[in-house]
Amino acid sequence: MAEKAQPSQGMDDVDAVTRAVLTASRLLVAVSARSLAAVEDRVTLPQFRLLVVLSTHGPAKLVVLAERLGVKPSTAMRMVDRLISAGLTDRQTNPDNRRETVLQLTIEGRRLVEDVTARRRQEIASIVERLAPEQRSALIGALTAFTEAGGEPAVPAAEDGGLYPLGWTDMAAPQGS
Repeated sequence: MAEKAQPSQGMDDVDAVTRAVLTASRLLVAVSARSLAAVEDRVTLPQFRLLVVLSTHGPAKLVVLAERLGVKPSTAMRMVDRLISAGLTDRQTNPDNRRETVLQLTIEGRRLVEDVTARRRQEIASIVERLAPEQRSALIGALTAFTEAGGEPAVPAAEDGGLYPLGWTDMAAPQGS
């Protein structure tokens, strides 16, 4: 049985919350890994992350893409080359500056991101369904506050048309800490 952190045990609230989030993150990492399992023969996790960034932000120049990923342009170029070979991204001339090229998802690349995200959403929904309604409400408030503090944009509601690709935003260090 999992140990539950109780504030009455003299534990600092920040430590208790941190431990609970770390435990939940193990579950979310497992869900993420399972959602990627169907495509692991086509893309690595870093390559999928690149696809997600293109899906989220749209076409980008290589240097911008590398910056968003937090990697060197040469690393991003190697990933892009592999993804182009796999038919998941392509290069296009920038319509605003014909000397530049931009990288973008192909239809197949967009479909791959949407399929992985749909599998992830489905598995998370099946876990959430096991919670009591009051636990769900509490979780919404807590996770919304947590993601806002971390600078992660909200996922659109399913009825808003959205399979929002899962994230990896650039998180700046909190001010004053």
